[in-house]
Amino acid sequence: MKKILRPLNLTSSNSGSLKKNFHFPFNKKIVLITASVFGALILILGVLGYLFVYSPAMKIKAKGMEVADEAKKLQADIKLNDIDLVDKRVNSLGKKYQAFEKEAQTVYWATFIPYVQDFKNGVEAGRFVIQAADESVEAIYPYADLIGFKQGEQNFYEKSAEDRLQTAVLTLDKMLESIDSVAKNIEEAEKRIEQIDPNRYPEKIGDVEVRAQIIQGKDQFKGMASMFVDAKPLLKQLPNILGAEEEKNYLILFQNTAERRATGGFYTFFAIFNINKGKISIKDSSDIYDLDNSIVVHPKAPEEILTYHKNVSKLYLRDSNLSPDYVKSLKLFDSLYQKSSRKVDYDGIIAMDSKVLVDMLRIFGDTQVNGLNFSADIDKRCDCAQVIYSLFDIVDRPVNYVKVDRKRILGNLMLELFYKAVGFSPSKYWGQLSQTMFENLDQKHILLYFIDKDAQAAVERMNYAGRIIDVEGDYLHVNNVNFAGAKSNLFIDEELTSKTTFESGKIVREVTMKFKNPHPASDCNLERGGLCLNATLRNWIRFYVPEGSKLISFDGSKTKTKTYEDLKKTVFEGFMTVDPKGVATVLIKYELPSSITKDGYKLYVQKQPGVERQNLTVEIDGKEQFTGPFKEDTVLE
Repeated sequence: MKKILRPLNLTSSNSGSLKKNFHFPFNKKIVLITASVFGALILILGVLGYLFVYSPAMKIKAKGMEVADEAKKLQADIKLNDIDLVDKRVNSLGKKYQAFEKEAQTVYWATFIPYVQDFKNGVEAGRFVIQAADESVEAIYPYADLIGFKQGEQNFYEKSAEDRLQTAVLTLDKMLESIDSVAKNIEEAEKRIEQIDPNRYPEKIGDVEVRAQIIQGKDQFKGMASMFVDAKPLLKQLPNILGAEEEKNYLILFQNTAERRATGGFYTFFAIFNINKGKISIKDSSDIYDLDNSIVVHPKAPEEILTYHKNVSKLYLRDSNLSPDYVKSLKLFDSLYQKSSRKVDYDGIIAMDSKVLVDMLRIFGDTQVNGLNFSADIDKRCDCAQVIYSLFDIVDRPVNYVKVDRKRILGNLMLELFYKAVGFSPSKYWGQLSQTMFENLDQKHILLYFIDKDAQAAVERMNYAGRIIDVEGDYLHVNNVNFAGAKSNLFIDEELTSKTTFESGKIVREVTMKFKNPHPASDCNLERGGLCLNATLRNWIRFYVPEGSKLISFDGSKTKTKTYEDLKKTVFEGFMTVDPKGVATVLIKYELPSSITKDGYKLYVQKQPGVERQNLTVEIDGKEQFTGPFKEDTVLE
């Protein structure tokens, strides 16, 4: 019998029985109970979140704001140079930080979360920094007036200038007793900061840059921490350098940056400073020509001078700074100096340039020497400091009479400024002076060399020794030497542009050096008594790049270009001129060695000592990474 299947008719009389057969387990009470449970859980989670997350976060934030506010006040107190205010503020900051850290510890239970672990590392790093600050203030407090801080009951400023300096030198070792402990705290802070991984953070939250700020913060902290750790050996050497135990002789060389040379400027003046337990005296001083004249026989000039200098066939002390590496240049200088009848056994050679002189006048004000006034005010005749023009006028302008003490005028001026420095209350000028001197060290307007190996290692670590350094990755140093081009560097603005392009597995570099002299030529007729400052610049130019680089092109040189190895670098060399009211450009293009790759590419641009009016622009892979005044060695990625 055939079975026929019919569609189900829900409207038939059987529909009632169908409903009975299909039972839906729907119960309003169960649903309400379930909803209540979920509601309770959400409420409990909300309470827990408030108790363990939101409330602690708000308390931590409040305490953190108090710490930040106190830190700003400390910064303001330091600017007032009042050690008592600084001491009280550091103590207050320490207490507020303790309260902040106590609140922070309430979320440490969640350090299994990477962000919380980063927070903990940051907080602990802050504690070590606070301890370092506290120890530093405690160490210098008894001697605060010696280093430029005001201190209520101290009477250091009532002592004579010589006694002040002697007291400062002889107490340096006591001030530095805590330096190892301070450095240890800084190192501990750096270890914790280093553990923070910026890559786990989003690039942005809304419009706020998050990852970039963390990277920048880490880099800044690492830079400051490294600076302090690097400075420690130099600080510990200071008593020895300043003759605390035995007398020291230092040869001072003044470099005239208006006539650019490889290490900064033309050697124009020298002095021998003796320092013995803080007492300073000058054993000898004069211009560099006197020192050259004290050498009976001068050797033949090296190839560089014969090729590029004007009418010079012998090697003189004044032309000996040929290498861009200060230490290497001094070896050539010393080979001649040892033949001088005026030689003195020295413990170090310190080179300083025109900017240092101008900075000191800017700090101490107008200074009179030999009846003449010198100042840092701008002189329109050269668009430079009045002291610079006046010294050129005194030393270089031809006259038909004998200039009294012409050769010693610069030495007398520097000595007068030195006595001004120690003649005032330290709290008035020493803070500003030390800050300016460290700035000049960073910018290579002061170069240091010491016979003592430990002292030399310390200044090299701080990059105060004018060395051409070894680096990982890409490197650039452009060195310009003015050979018989008057004082034209005083009038020239410079632009250095660096471009890096990644092309099919190769790295191609393009470097442009542009010179612009907007000023008219000087009267260089010596018979008329002209002062020849601005004339055609005769510029020997060298590009120091990574060893193994291959030159593609060199445009702008007036002579045949050269390629060779020096100081573990490849050098591209040329020669060019710049006329008054003229512009000149040199452009080189080269390929980097295969050892330098795009992955992790980093460029180290090293500044030439003595340079002031130079602008740097760096472009990497079509993106501008830096543009601005080129004042210090710069690393770009």
